Amino acid sequence: MNTESQEHTALRAAVAALGQRHGRGYVREELWAEAAKLGYLGVNLPEEYGGGGGGMQELSIVLEELGAAGCPLLMMVVSPAICGTVIARFGTDEQKRTWLPGLSDGSLTMAFGITEPDAGSNSHRITTTARRTDDGWILNGRKVFISGVDIADATLIVGRTEDARTGNLKPCLFIVPRDAHGFRRSQIDMELQAQEKQFELVLDEVHLPDDALVGGGSHAEGRGGENAGLLQLFAGLNPERIMTAAFGIGMGRYALTKAIDYAKTRQVWKQPIGGHQAIAHPLAQAHIELELARLMMQKAAALYDAGDDVGAGEAANMAKYAAGEACVKAVDQAVHTLGGNGLTREYGLASLITAARVARIAPVSREMILNYVSHQSLGLPKSY
Repeated sequence: MNTESQEHTALRAAVAALGQRHGRGYVREELWAEAAKLGYLGVNLPEEYGGGGGGMQELSIVLEELGAAGCPLLMMVVSPAICGTVIARFGTDEQKRTWLPGLSDGSLTMAFGITEPDAGSNSHRITTTARRTDDGWILNGRKVFISGVDIADATLIVGRTEDARTGNLKPCLFIVPRDAHGFRRSQIDMELQAQEKQFELVLDEVHLPDDALVGGGSHAEGRGGENAGLLQLFAGLNPERIMTAAFGIGMGRYALTKAIDYAKTRQVWKQPIGGHQAIAHPLAQAHIELELARLMMQKAAALYDAGDDVGAGEAANMAKYAAGEACVKAVDQAVHTLGGNGLTREYGLASLITAARVARIAPVSREMILNYVSHQSLGLPKSY
């Protein structure tokens, strides 16, 4: 029995067909353009701004199915999921008009800058600061491992402003154009050969207008940009975790499909190797774990779309953890099933050994998720 709605089943089939047309040798720009034209990139964004009016349930289906076809679009995690969601929920009317139509039709792309060299996953240690001027803001700081900055029209930067009453620093989100003076990027030399590159960013006295602050600088429009930064941040992190789960599940499915096809046809003794339990059982186990991870991802997406941010936070972290573990195991077993062929370029699995680790490491490590679950879900003493 299919537990998905007819609409979701149809979306899944349509995106799978798109993925099969492009496949492992896809050209990112061409796939991005076609996915945008078909309405898949902005399926989660409001209809009034050219989006599909759906949510994370729909967007996660798109990324999962593209990944299962061997052509995941990593920037979907960032541009429509994080940045599009934050602007749709908290942006001023002008920010929505400026960005959402382009994010919906793929003509605009946004990167997301939160990780810092000395802060890692600890958003409370962010040192990128923003100070007010007469006509806007000045940002200073550094970011690291920021995806796709070279192809993004702007980067949504997480900084901190000083509370005038307490002097404490509080998070705020700023839209920084790619060509902003003082905004410099340098590519990180990664062993991972992904189409989307990783960058270190330096913000050196970057002058921004007042309206660069997400939600605006006052309460005039009811969004309180300076006082809603933490809420905005976590509203973007839940979709990030859901989409990272979709990324991992799609990759795991791709690897598993390759291994199953090989196990059905590769014959060493009297029958295909898939007829031996030593091959069949680990593949079956990998399939089960991917399916379980998908169920938790679907739960997280449904809770998020229903407006339950707290429930979605727990489920999204669990989904990301489960998908990361399942992805790594599926890739490892797929390579092992093919033996020496699993390390050849012909079969396209060896590169996934490195790529699969991304779902365990980013955007938050598996250990930090275990910290979160043990403290928030189980009520155990905080360990960090």
